[in-house]
Amino acid sequence: MPRARSGKITHRRHKKVLELTKGHRAARHKLYIIAHQSMLHALDYSYRHRRERKGDFRRLWIARINAAARARGLTYSQFIAGLKKSNVEVNRKMLAEIAVKDPEGFAKLVSSVTEANSPRLE
Repeated sequence: MPRARSGKITHRRHKKVLELTKGHRAARHKLYIIAHQSMLHALDYSYRHRRERKGDFRRLWIARINAAARARGLTYSQFIAGLKKSNVEVNRKMLAEIAVKDPEGFAKLVSSVTEANSPRLE
């Protein structure tokens, strides 16, 4: 009985790994063993960075809101605290979009915050 060789299966597995490492440099996309290590690292990084991306976007939105609020005389924390006091429920993503695409609308939000939080003289 001839010796069974797993040529097809091994070849298929190697092709799968080399296909996944297509854009990698040098031996990382040519040699199976190095490509396999490169693939494992790449998959690990992509898993980790999918979670990091959420924080990255939140930081970006906060920076945009802060810049727009400071241009109108408020800090980010004062602006957010004022929104909470005046019961305006808009998330940071939408606030950043408004700040960038609709400056007049953002100015109205800032004015409503300052009106609601200024001391009333009666």
